[in-house]
Amino acid sequence: MSFKAFSDYLLLEKNYSKLTLKAYLIDLQAFRRFIELEFQVDAVDDVNYQQIRNWIVSLVESGISNRSINRKTSSLNTYYKFLLKTNTITVNPLNKHKALRVSKKIQVPFSEIEMQQVLDDLNAVTDFEGLRNRLIIELFYATGIRRIELVQLKISDVDLSNKTLKVLGKRNKERLIPMLESVIETLKVYLNQRNELGVIVDGSYLFLTKKGVKIYETLVYRIINDYFSKVSSKVKRSPHILRHSFATHLLNQGANLNAVKELLGHSSLAATQIYTHNSIAELKKVYSNTHPRSKK
Repeated sequence: MSFKAFSDYLLLEKNYSKLTLKAYLIDLQAFRRFIELEFQVDAVDDVNYQQIRNWIVSLVESGISNRSINRKTSSLNTYYKFLLKTNTITVNPLNKHKALRVSKKIQVPFSEIEMQQVLDDLNAVTDFEGLRNRLIIELFYATGIRRIELVQLKISDVDLSNKTLKVLGKRNKERLIPMLESVIETLKVYLNQRNELGVIVDGSYLFLTKKGVKIYETLVYRIINDYFSKVSSKVKRSPHILRHSFATHLLNQGANLNAVKELLGHSSLAATQIYTHNSIAELKKVYSNTHPRSKK
């Protein structure tokens, strides 16, 4: 069961990112180990749906969430679709599989007051790390980019003359995002401090540690969690919540859903509509407070 052709297909034809590809391969290798140990099967053709169901049951019993199991099953399904496409198999054993039910989690965005409090706290910073952290938070809130997109930003992606940021999103899809004047001002000051670092190892990347190497995802998460834990009691304080705040606050102010979709880099409106929950709640409040008949 070689995954080389499948890897090339995802990377070269489907334009999947290396990170997504890695996740797919981890899932497939785990499945291969399972069927080899449980059923002594190593040929793709011999795998049937009941054996896959046994794998899914084993994942459930191990305590993995339904959402994670559905993702793993989706990886396997994509692989079987590839085998159909290449005439390696004639029937996809997951053809009639139904995903496990998952509860819809409502992501609670940071309020505009919480956002302002964090930015006010960072307003007077002058050291490299403080300026970097402020810029990270401003970029998340002003552009709605994903954590991995921020980590991968390069100096060449910044166009100060046109006030735009080039972002490489999922499936290597590029998008241009306008930058606010306030973000540009912070960016310029940060770049000056960045140039003063004693050693710069990963010079092409925008965000560096004080040792001059490219910033990493866990550090970005820690930065967001640390700053927002001071002003917010919300359980989840992550870069994704900042992305959620960006979308929700835009929609609250009357932004067009299609425009928000493009800014977020979503491929469909369905993905963007999950952010409308809080904006609808805001609309209901405004409606209740302003409609002439609401107080009768």
